Amino acid sequence: MRNNNQLDQYEIKILDELSKDGRLPVTVLADRIGISKTPCQMRLNRLLSEGYILGFKAVLNPQKLALGHTAFLQVKLKTTTKQALFKFNQAVNKVPEIVQCHLIASSFDYLLKVRTKDIDSYRRVLTESISTLPHIDNTSTHISLQEIKDSDYA
Repeated sequence: MRNNNQLDQYEIKILDELSKDGRLPVTVLADRIGISKTPCQMRLNRLLSEGYILGFKAVLNPQKLALGHTAFLQVKLKTTTKQALFKFNQAVNKVPEIVQCHLIASSFDYLLKVRTKDIDSYRRVLTESISTLPHIDNTSTHISLQEIKDSDYA
């Protein structure tokens, strides 16, 4: 983990350990970072309350859930007014197959990560859901052949 001037060495270690296993009991976490349970719990509470930790979740296996097809879409909007971006952002959040959406500083406006069962499912999502999102001018699809690394940071 990268050092942050507002965090002490123990808090950095807490973040590192929890990024590997968010289910660690506080007693085990405290033991791993070399402090007792109470100061560890206090530091953990601080990290949560100050927003360094956004939450805890299970990392799901897309293959087991029949979501092994990953595509990345470059999306260019017709206009990038504040209202257009807001409407697009709201609409994207309603499409469950879109698992990531990033506003990009590039020749296109958004980069979407889409997970589906297969190419036919992707084609359906593209034509029925994504292509109907507000203010889209054009899209360009890139199919992932193999996922090499996916660090699950928020």
